[in-house]
Amino acid sequence: MSMSARSELLIRVIMTLVFLSCFGTIAWAQPGMYSSKDNKAIKEYEKALDCLRLRQWSCAESGLKKALKLDAEFVEPRFTLAELFAMQDKHADAMAAYREALAKSSRFFPNAYLHLADIEFRDGQYLAAEQHYARFIELNEDPVREQRAQLGMASCAFAQEAIKHPVPFEPANLGEGVNTRDAEYYPCITADDSTLMLTRRVNDGTPPYGMQEDFFISRRQLDGTWGTATLLTGISTPTNEGAGTLSPDGRFLIFTACELQDGTYGAQRTGLGSCDLFISRRIGITWSTPENLGPPVNSANWETQPSLASDGRTLFFIRGTQARDGIRSMDIFVTHMQEDGGFSKPEKLGPSVNTQWQEESVQIHPDGRTLYFSSNGHPGFGGLDIFVSRMQDDGSWGTPQNLGYPINTGNDENSLLVNARGDMAFFASDRKGGLGELDLYNFAMPDAMRPTPVSYVRGYVRDRVSGNAVEADVEILDPSTGKLITAAYSDPNSGEFLVCLPVGRDLALNASADGYLFFSANYQVAHGTLVKPFRLDVPLSPVKPGESITLRNIFFETASYALLPASNAELSKLVKFMQGTPTLRIELGGHTDHVGEDAANQMLSEQRANAVRDHLIKAGIDGTRVIAKGYGESLPVETNDTEEGRALNRRTEAKVL
Repeated sequence: MSMSARSELLIRVIMTLVFLSCFGTIAWAQPGMYSSKDNKAIKEYEKALDCLRLRQWSCAESGLKKALKLDAEFVEPRFTLAELFAMQDKHADAMAAYREALAKSSRFFPNAYLHLADIEFRDGQYLAAEQHYARFIELNEDPVREQRAQLGMASCAFAQEAIKHPVPFEPANLGEGVNTRDAEYYPCITADDSTLMLTRRVNDGTPPYGMQEDFFISRRQLDGTWGTATLLTGISTPTNEGAGTLSPDGRFLIFTACELQDGTYGAQRTGLGSCDLFISRRIGITWSTPENLGPPVNSANWETQPSLASDGRTLFFIRGTQARDGIRSMDIFVTHMQEDGGFSKPEKLGPSVNTQWQEESVQIHPDGRTLYFSSNGHPGFGGLDIFVSRMQDDGSWGTPQNLGYPINTGNDENSLLVNARGDMAFFASDRKGGLGELDLYNFAMPDAMRPTPVSYVRGYVRDRVSGNAVEADVEILDPSTGKLITAAYSDPNSGEFLVCLPVGRDLALNASADGYLFFSANYQVAHGTLVKPFRLDVPLSPVKPGESITLRNIFFETASYALLPASNAELSKLVKFMQGTPTLRIELGGHTDHVGEDAANQMLSEQRANAVRDHLIKAGIDGTRVIAKGYGESLPVETNDTEEGRALNRRTEAKVL
């Protein structure tokens, strides 16, 4: 029997161990194909294989040892015994058995070097693992396994250095308000750090598994601790809901629900295949009926673990591609909300992030440029490690950085969440000293792994006349470029909205609602801090004659009527408003401060008003609906004695006729 044939035979045996639950029978070697000629030893070996098929591990171990006692040169039982120990996580026994088997026959089963190296690596024996990875590469002919061995060697080199330079790590249990005897994981926190959502695996005897997943909410108390987590009503059902992501204001929830045995996805939910993503909106204290995000986000594959960016329009998630033997790969995808409210075709993040192995547990930080995720495809400590990647100037993602030791270990690490300020991270762990199964912990994020700090702006949209709350579409823009930073909807019951904003950054705001003139403002909020975020009041004026709005985000070149590119977003908003109210007529009024000659200011104000009118006409608005008028410096709204006052007096207004 050739060496390659023997190796193929043992691969078939080991594949049976790995996929035993999937295959009821297996085609074993024909008589005469073993390395032993001892019939009694062969008989004991085949009895052991029968025990393996029945998952009777003690019986299998006993039979393999009997075969070796009858014929110490019988190679197959040695390698099979090593695999059996490895399957049961008996790492010391597995390593000893592999070493004995390889000492007897170093070329019989080259994959054993890879399996041994993997166990040595997980056990922290990096030098030995490195040697066995290298030996496997010498003998191997499979390019996929060689890539795995190359990753193993890189991980050995990384781990040896990382352990010499540990990062600060002092995890603290979130306490009895959050954690229970059940498993808690996948934390999610609002931008103001006041509300924590988590997934809990509830052991409630629910068929068919006796357990199911639900969402729970905990709120921060005045003393900084977390209050008792309560069931998220309106979303949680007797079936599974998990791995959720909240918008920064906590008003939108996207979560995962999976297909049940009866083909449904839970109460009033339908799906496209395996696990899908669903969305719900909170109005006041009531959550809407969850809706499937539909194609192209959901597919016949497996979609899970969403992370919604702070702009409310960019969604990262995990998609698992299924093969006949289960999930073949898990990768990070991103999709963007379109003008019509639907999502774009998801794009797979590039090879700098995704590997041919497994990526999961993704979080896009509220800064929109820092991505945290777990992977076993980048150099690390074995299993799933947590990494951080940062968006480059060209929109690509940089080389991921391992968060380091002891945040990452030889176990699986995932479910990481970093708060908006970037100084605190949350994660799930079953470490000793917990309150039950998986518990939620937090720790101070090492400086080198922190994102850009993000604060938030809280505001209230109300009817200017009645004072009632108004549901409005709120957009925050960069005043220097006019580009959208983030967006939100105000709550129809309270008028409240909350959006994230990088610390020390000014903003432009647009708010619009049916039946109202849109609101425009420009805020110098660079003085806002993480401790004291900025608060805005947004009054909306009903659409009726005599009402007017100040277009604070229309900008001109100094002493000129040439519109700056930063004005485009506001101009587009004005065009859409005019298109949406086709009978409306407006007056565009130009205003200046008192610097310069009166006549020059009058002319400049007229030119600027006409520049905006010309833009509307070019965009398709009938010129008879728009009158341009210049008022010069005659109607100031603030004093001209300060620069702040003069800036407010330089403005363009739109008045309903």
